[in-house]
Amino acid sequence: MGLPALEFSDCCLDSPHFRETLKSHEAELDKTNKFIKELIKDGKSLISALKNLSSAKRKFADSLNEFKFQCIGDAETDDEMCIARSLQEFATVLRNLEDERIRMIENASEVLITPLEKFRKEQIGAAKEAKKKYDKETEKYCGILEKHLNLSSKKKESQLQEADSQVDLVRQHFYEVSLEYVFKVQEVQERKMFEFVEPLLAFLQGLFTFYHHGYELAKDFNDFKTQLTISIQNTRNRFEGTRSEVESLMKKMKENPLEHKTISPYTMEGYLYVQEKRHFGTSWVKHYCTYQRDSKQITMVPFDQKSGGKGGEDESVTLKSCTRRKTDSIEKRFCFDVEAVDRPGVITMQALSEEDRRLWMEAMDGREPVYNSNKDSQSEGTAQLDSIGFSIIKKCIHAVETRGINEQGLYRIVGVNSRVQKLLSVLMDPKTASETEMDICAEWEIKTITSALKTYLRMLPGPLMMYQFQRSFIKAAKLENQESRVSEIHSLVHRLPEKNRQMLQLLMNHLANVANNHKQNLMTVANLGVVFGPTLLRPQEETVAAIMDIKFQNIVVEILIENHEKIFNTVPDAPLTNAQLHLSRKKSSDSKPPSCSERPLTLFHTMQSTEKQEQRNSLINSSLESVVSSNANSILNSSSSLQPNINSSDPDLDVLKPTRPNSLTPFRKAKALYACKAEHDSELSFTAGTVFDNVHPSQEPGWLEGTLNGKTGLIPENYVEYL
Repeated sequence: MGLPALEFSDCCLDSPHFRETLKSHEAELDKTNKFIKELIKDGKSLISALKNLSSAKRKFADSLNEFKFQCIGDAETDDEMCIARSLQEFATVLRNLEDERIRMIENASEVLITPLEKFRKEQIGAAKEAKKKYDKETEKYCGILEKHLNLSSKKKESQLQEADSQVDLVRQHFYEVSLEYVFKVQEVQERKMFEFVEPLLAFLQGLFTFYHHGYELAKDFNDFKTQLTISIQNTRNRFEGTRSEVESLMKKMKENPLEHKTISPYTMEGYLYVQEKRHFGTSWVKHYCTYQRDSKQITMVPFDQKSGGKGGEDESVTLKSCTRRKTDSIEKRFCFDVEAVDRPGVITMQALSEEDRRLWMEAMDGREPVYNSNKDSQSEGTAQLDSIGFSIIKKCIHAVETRGINEQGLYRIVGVNSRVQKLLSVLMDPKTASETEMDICAEWEIKTITSALKTYLRMLPGPLMMYQFQRSFIKAAKLENQESRVSEIHSLVHRLPEKNRQMLQLLMNHLANVANNHKQNLMTVANLGVVFGPTLLRPQEETVAAIMDIKFQNIVVEILIENHEKIFNTVPDAPLTNAQLHLSRKKSSDSKPPSCSERPLTLFHTMQSTEKQEQRNSLINSSLESVVSSNANSILNSSSSLQPNINSSDPDLDVLKPTRPNSLTPFRKAKALYACKAEHDSELSFTAGTVFDNVHPSQEPGWLEGTLNGKTGLIPENYVEYL
């Protein structure tokens, strides 16, 4: 579907697949660079030649319509899909402007040309420089490696050791340059989703402002403009969050590349030089080889890293035996012989180093096996889902709900680490943990308590929602409509072990209570998803692809908070068949009620040019103050207390029982929390802040009925709050 993720672990192997993937990213950057260059040229023509404005605008619109975004990963969020189709929307607007003969444009150079030139120069230009450096280091490394491998084994030992050290230094430098280049390519691919589209959006906004005859068209475009602005900001926020994670992973790979290798389907893989007999003698041809122990299958792909292309056809043989070649029997170093069942003769191969030969022989069960010293890097957590664990979480929740439910930035603002550890040591002490009636003292700050709760969940041997279900939850969040997402997550939650599900219910009931007070604490359902997604659904392996899925982890937590009563208090329906699931998706666009998790994570208002700097300086606060309302059907009574779970026989494993609100009072006034565009005649279109009269429940689930300017129609239930 989109561009495959570039894994840092592949930089070490430098496989043909890695090179092909890197080529696809480079081609996409070149394509983007050419398009931006053409776009800038068209924009300047539009400014300088008003008499040719009509033809220039249509060409500009055609260019936008032809370009298609390629996102990293196998699925897109609603925000990314909105951004991906934004260029086609822009093209439609420009064609409409041409039809109406609007010929006025101002300030285009500042809002369009300068940002695109800056992006092309600073981002794409930097990626090109990194590519030059990478290609240079590739050629240097391969040249030195070939020269090194051609050294005679009869040389002095000191000379051979010196040569080995030199190759190791060059290899390490090549590896670091490779990591930096992959990081830069990933960064530019992510940045273009907002730094490239945002100037275009600003340019269109300028057109609407200064075009006297474009007022009506600007009004029609306003809804999509708001949605796209939100999507860009959400994409930017997610990028800023994932960029630090990717950079941290890159640093870990630099420090310890062997401990972060990607799990491979092959027992062993890497480059080997294979001896081939020719008419004029013998030659050594570089191959990328893979070996699968179960099938004893060896695959050899002739490949030259310098040219970036294959040198012949792939060959697969079945291993019969593997024997180390003695140094005095061949002039080359690091050699071993392979006999195949389906190929006559002996295949002589040369590894890249003595350690590399050892690993190949071990994988192929050669004559000199070396015991694998790989260690299990998974550390055992000290926290457990036992009576002490439930007691700790309950105490933290009770302290938060009684003393700090209205504190701004709840769960987002972290406590001092030393204080958090001290509080945890007190709570985890078996002597104090057994005192179920003991509350956390008032001397502990709320931010310390919330950090202790999150830290305890991270200290569990595995994530609360379990490694084995992590991919299933992510796939559920990627389904096309909200009804299918909720249904699948509902089913997955009831597959969790009993204690995991009880702890998750306890936590979700609490987070729903926090979200109900978002006007005071600024922690909406979306913001809580950002905080708890990586904690509850952390992946077992830390990769770039896993970091890119963080946005879907957040969506899973949002759905759990919004639908906690249904998910934890009802039995899930039988799984849908493929045909039923397809039908559900087909009908989703007409029947699904709007949900908070389908809406963007952050709302913000477009600033005038004089307010841009102030907006940048207060980015963190503005994102906290985003207006995203939680589902009205998931509101908890703020005075709800801890009650025993009637389905549990263990008195220590109490969970919060949610209390449903009273029915909606009919014929009341309500205010819109954000804008909505009607898709049918029976629905109302409105902007954020609009006040409705005579609001009351309708017969359509998830919808209200109200009056606006004398017209009565349907209003999404989640889009308003009662006055």
